[in-house]
Amino acid sequence: MQHSRILGPVGIVWFLATLVAIAYATRLGLFLAPVDALQGNVFRIFFYHVPHSMLSLLFPYVNFIASVFYLYWRQRNPLKALTADAVAIASAEITIVYSSICLWTGMLWGRVEWGLWWTWDARLTSMLLLWLLYVSYLMLRKLSSTGQTQTLAAVLSVFAAIDVPIVYMSIRWWRTQHPAPVFGGGADSGLDKSMYPAFIWNIIGWAMWGIFLLAFRYALERRRQAFEQDAALQAIEASLEIAK
Repeated sequence: MQHSRILGPVGIVWFLATLVAIAYATRLGLFLAPVDALQGNVFRIFFYHVPHSMLSLLFPYVNFIASVFYLYWRQRNPLKALTADAVAIASAEITIVYSSICLWTGMLWGRVEWGLWWTWDARLTSMLLLWLLYVSYLMLRKLSSTGQTQTLAAVLSVFAAIDVPIVYMSIRWWRTQHPAPVFGGGADSGLDKSMYPAFIWNIIGWAMWGIFLLAFRYALERRRQAFEQDAALQAIEASLEIAK
């Protein structure tokens, strides 16, 4: 297997563009967006909480699709299966990062608005379940000693993906303490037009950051796979030399 480059010219340009986008989005969200009439400056956490919440529901499907391809290719084309598995583990780790930020920013916001850090609300509980499923996924990848670790993890990712629409629809299916949907939640939903630039730029900036982390972690995993294959080939060659 050819060793993957960790960070080529395209990756460097993407990384720099990501930093610029995040810096601009942060300036808009913290300093230029207007103060919310009801919540004041604490509302600014919205520009970070909601984009991370949205992205934390996107990367699980990257993991799910990659896992399905791994299951399909594991017998038919092992090299393609390794590629899919690298995407799967990278996207699982990004899911943990983004869902963790979603939970922490939500707890901070809730502490100010509700006077408590946590409540067993349908949205919060289903998001916590998603986080726990992917923590379990990574623990399985790390601790399992069987030869079927990747297969077991791929099956687990299918169950984790089922929770994603539950998280998304929870505030539509049940009456919850969590606020109603900002978009498509009724006549009073939506943002003031002056807040859209900060919101959209934060989605762009943090999505770019997630894509960068995904590609970087994928390249690291492919390099690890290559080292393992090289070590296995060297061990086989050494055993054949001893047999001679």
